[in-house]
Amino acid sequence: MTTVRIDRRFRGPPDSGNGGVSCGIAAAFVDGTAVVTLRSPPPLDTDLRVHRTEGGADVLHGDTLVASARPAQLALDALDGPQPQARAQGNGSATESRGIPEPVSIEEARDAATRFPFFDRHPFPTCFVCGPQRTADDGLCVHPGAVTGRPLVAAPWTPHASVVGDDGLVRPEIVWGALDCPSYFAFGAEAPFALLGRLTARIVALPEKDEPCVTMGWQLHVDGRKLHCASAVHSESRGLLAIAHATWITIPANGPS
Repeated sequence: MTTVRIDRRFRGPPDSGNGGVSCGIAAAFVDGTAVVTLRSPPPLDTDLRVHRTEGGADVLHGDTLVASARPAQLALDALDGPQPQARAQGNGSATESRGIPEPVSIEEARDAATRFPFFDRHPFPTCFVCGPQRTADDGLCVHPGAVTGRPLVAAPWTPHASVVGDDGLVRPEIVWGALDCPSYFAFGAEAPFALLGRLTARIVALPEKDEPCVTMGWQLHVDGRKLHCASAVHSESRGLLAIAHATWITIPANGPS
């Protein structure tokens, strides 16, 4: 029987796994692009049973389904967001690129991170990805803030040796984590409280240890209680590393229903 565990280091809320990392652990049983649906809060420091399905897997805690991972496709046009910076052409006209917005530079990302709105009022301050109480050798320290003049958020990310495998590359589930939180913060400081429900991700290439990267997130649309948003990780030198489409489920003030 195959089992997996989510170490307490990789928590999002205090007592459950970070949504992105948890999705990435389940996605390891899918070849290529995967969609992972979270069905219940991923428990920490607990053996979770993996039931293989055709092309994918279900992750269970006892009889409780935690996550389902399946093969998926992720078309770039499905990630179309606002393209505020049209590229001027030689004739003076302007066109908009489609799909993933133009990358944010490291300098822009560093500036944006100074505007992260949750340094002092984060609902989960020890979140592995974006928690302000984590340090670079313990968390990812991705703090996305608004990019000047563009309707998206971004933050710099330099992978620490502790998230790198024996091959010198960042472990895939960590990249899934880096794609998680920036998508939600694209809805801004006044976004309703929400939890990750589904994440579809495609990894183009894995970052290396200490490689300067940028994470960015942007809005797609709202469907009732579902916030649809997208995210990407770029390398300063190698370009696009990973993309994702996230669905967040807003939680009513009186709790889940």
